[in-house]
Amino acid sequence: MRNELATTTFLTPVQDYLPLVEKRMRAEASGNHPDLSAALEHLLSSGGKRIRPTIALLTGEMLGAEPERLVTLAASIELLHTATLVHDDLIDGALLRRGIPTLNARWSPAATILTGDFIFARAAKLAAETNSVEVMHLFAETLSIIVNGEVTQLLANHTPVARKNYFQRIHAKTASMFELATTAAAILSEVEEKTIKNLSTFGYEIGMAFQIVDDVLDFTGEQAMVGKPVASDLLHGIVTLPTIKYYELQPDDPDLLPIINGKYLDEAGLTRLAESIRVSGAVEDAMDEAHQFVARGLDALSFLPHSQEKQALEDLAGYIVNRIM
Repeated sequence: MRNELATTTFLTPVQDYLPLVEKRMRAEASGNHPDLSAALEHLLSSGGKRIRPTIALLTGEMLGAEPERLVTLAASIELLHTATLVHDDLIDGALLRRGIPTLNARWSPAATILTGDFIFARAAKLAAETNSVEVMHLFAETLSIIVNGEVTQLLANHTPVARKNYFQRIHAKTASMFELATTAAAILSEVEEKTIKNLSTFGYEIGMAFQIVDDVLDFTGEQAMVGKPVASDLLHGIVTLPTIKYYELQPDDPDLLPIINGKYLDEAGLTRLAESIRVSGAVEDAMDEAHQFVARGLDALSFLPHSQEKQALEDLAGYIVNRIM
């Protein structure tokens, strides 16, 4: 119930805009191959909290951006996010997302890749329709960061048990898009450079916290809530902050050796290691870091005068670190 209330609170100032964002996204399939339209409808109907467009809308409303450009930006960002999920699911071999079959569960790899490419292209088209060269540049830079992060992870022999590598990876995977949402909305608001920089910091910090909490939920959440098997990251040899924290506490645990050496754990070792991480205090330590990221984000926001939208952004930041049920 706490999470539902938090969601209602931070959506309230932009609840009239979100249906317009949905309409803009769905319109991007019009006039193309009917299977592309069906695929986009399938993806957009599969759920999701629309956190990224909500952040863009709240930021722009708070700073006085023109509503139509803001809706276009929000639709662009959510389509960008949707396209990354299409490619991620194919790369990971995921057959379900939020309990619904992924595109690659239904289509060939080639068709799935091309659909993801199509959605990337339509997201870029919408970014261009904000009529801001600076926003378009930022969009392209963000896409480059995301793809570079995916290629780095895909081609690495193994994932290092190192904080620096982890933070670089989650910035590319998640925080860069939160940063895009706040920074681009600030740019469209035509505010001074200091304000843009502070909003960029806010987006980065809460985006990092968002991914850390996702990684914690991989150990603590129920499969139905998380949308994938619990300890899925460990199963795929992906090192996240709870595992790094555990390594700092128990570097000699033999179950860590396969992870350190870039190998996969057997089922028994995976079960033992996941449980060891859960009871060691590593999860709590990771959550402490997520709270620190949020605190820095809120600090970057503190210079702005009070408004309904600012309060909603603060509520959203709190929601990010209170998603554990």
